[in-house]
Amino acid sequence: MSTTPAPGPAVPPPSKRQLALMIWLAVFPTLTVINLALGSWLELLHPVLRTFVLATVAVPIVIYGIVPQLQRLRAQLILRSAG
Repeated sequence: MSTTPAPGPAVPPPSKRQLALMIWLAVFPTLTVINLALGSWLELLHPVLRTFVLATVAVPIVIYGIVPQLQRLRAQLILRSAG
């Protein structure tokens, strides 16, 4: 007999406005840090290639690293305010 924990209260998905804010909060600092770290190397590249490198580095960091953390934080804030 296995016991599984009871599911907690459901947190609704973010509104478009909340999602846009979370994405901006993830993307802006990530691009800033990448530009500061790789700026001297990136300035040597053609603008299209520079954008490709930035997107290739930033998108996985944002999608797999930062946005899930922001979603957890949002859920905690919602649950804390509801309880």
